[in-house]
Amino acid sequence: MLPASSVESLPGRLAENVVHFARVLRAAGVPVGTDRVLLALQALKVAGIGSRVDFHAVLASCLIDRAQHRLLFEQAFHIFWKDPDLLGQMLRLLLPQVSQKKGGAPPGPPENRRLGEALAPKVQRPPQPQPSERIEIDAQLSWTDREQLRKADFDTMSTAEWAAARRMLATVAPFFAQLATRRHAPSSRGSRLDLRAALREAARHGGDSAVLPRQQRRTRTEPLVVIVDISGSMSRYSRMFLHFLHALAGSQQAADYRIHGFVFGTRLTNITRQLRHRDPDEAIAEVVRAVDDWSGGTRIAACLHEFNRHWARRVLWGSPTVLLVTDGLEHAAIDELGREAERLAKSCRRLVWLNPLLRYDSFEPKARGVRALLAHVSSFLPVHNIESLQRLAQTLAGAGPTRKETRKWN
Repeated sequence: MLPASSVESLPGRLAENVVHFARVLRAAGVPVGTDRVLLALQALKVAGIGSRVDFHAVLASCLIDRAQHRLLFEQAFHIFWKDPDLLGQMLRLLLPQVSQKKGGAPPGPPENRRLGEALAPKVQRPPQPQPSERIEIDAQLSWTDREQLRKADFDTMSTAEWAAARRMLATVAPFFAQLATRRHAPSSRGSRLDLRAALREAARHGGDSAVLPRQQRRTRTEPLVVIVDISGSMSRYSRMFLHFLHALAGSQQAADYRIHGFVFGTRLTNITRQLRHRDPDEAIAEVVRAVDDWSGGTRIAACLHEFNRHWARRVLWGSPTVLLVTDGLEHAAIDELGREAERLAKSCRRLVWLNPLLRYDSFEPKARGVRALLAHVSSFLPVHNIESLQRLAQTLAGAGPTRKETRKWN
């Protein structure tokens, strides 16, 4: 319950509407506590509601404190405090989208589905009558929803689909490439004769030994270095990819797995320590708190230069695979971007570029930044749904596209 002084000091039912608006933001995923609601009511009492701009500024400064929540706040404020047919619009958002007919009105701008679920009423459907006939065979395909979720775009997922996708990522079987070393280990099926072991066996049996010990090369798990773009256009995909990265690093098959993570927007940040948390939500929350440029601008060339200069010698040893997660939309320093990408590709075993723009069938690398990066990568893969992440896991095992396949646009 809010204090009576905070409610009675505002005209009409404004205080109740502000509380309702805060609950909508909380249901949509924005952490809004009671203290922030009280702060907003006190600020409105002082600043007043003389204009819509002042009212928007007061609520924005009191209810949100993270840059990644601003876009959701703007959509919620636009709908909640302007559209009189709020519930009707939210219900229309939950209906399937149909193609526009000839001569019809143009469709409205797409809205956030999580916001639509937060604003839409909870409609209780009446129970359906049970059929009287007996069902002999139930042919319902229980894997249909799971298959649709695998192919659903991260940017269009609802809150429930987002949570289900995160649970599904935890079950993705990790595939780690095994690299042969110069050392050998005893093996009954080895292709090389172990001369030292053979001499020891002969010495134990007086010079006669019917056993010919064999050996094979030892293997080690391939290291992984991940560089993720967290700019505004990549925020949704970057967050889900970090969940996938946490699942890979925390698997039982990755006990000896060396992984380093970096995120960049306008500056480069090392998040290796934050990814070590066992709980994925806590790990991602630590990453968000560690960076100051989440959902901001992007400077790909400058951040790759910083990585090559300060971090390459520290983490790029042991022939690692480097995963570069970005859309490649660099508008400045194109020549520098090509040089830094070439230097990065020569410092690692393979450079895999993950681009969410590949979800479009008509994608063509016409942007200069995309072409500058494409000339130096070993694999070029999409990263927009769970199916693409499962394909990435196969690529890490060595079953992904070859270098020639990435040159089909050149």
